[in-house]
Amino acid sequence: MNRKHLFLVAFMILAVFLSGCNGVVTPATDEAKIKSVVYEFVLALNDQNWSKAKGYCVYGSDAYYKVSLMEDMFNNIHLTCGNVTLSSYMIIYNVYIYGNYSEVYGDFYCVISGCGQVEGGGGIAYTYLQKVGNSWKIYGP
Repeated sequence: MNRKHLFLVAFMILAVFLSGCNGVVTPATDEAKIKSVVYEFVLALNDQNWSKAKGYCVYGSDAYYKVSLMEDMFNNIHLTCGNVTLSSYMIIYNVYIYGNYSEVYGDFYCVISGCGQVEGGGGIAYTYLQKVGNSWKIYGP
């Protein structure tokens, strides 16, 4: 697989990671916690701090698996190029809470660069969270 394909696959995994459906209104304290988890998760991805990003995910979930897959891809690209960067951000429009589950709706943008290639884009994103103890964790999509 050539470098351009690796970038495209890495970008697609990230885009799919934050896509999905819709929901209902939420309490402010949980809403603030949920937004914080999503924003901190995106920052961890930007820093390529894979352990921290996985820490914001439900262990063994689709989200956890996708971060692990992205980590492997970035490591492979890094072996080929030496330097790979990820720049992403999310604008959250709505947070819906259904008991111990939540759905975050917003816009997600991402640019991945390295090996002289730049891939990027973004759009509407849905992120799903589950309350684990007193914390919210991302489980999908």
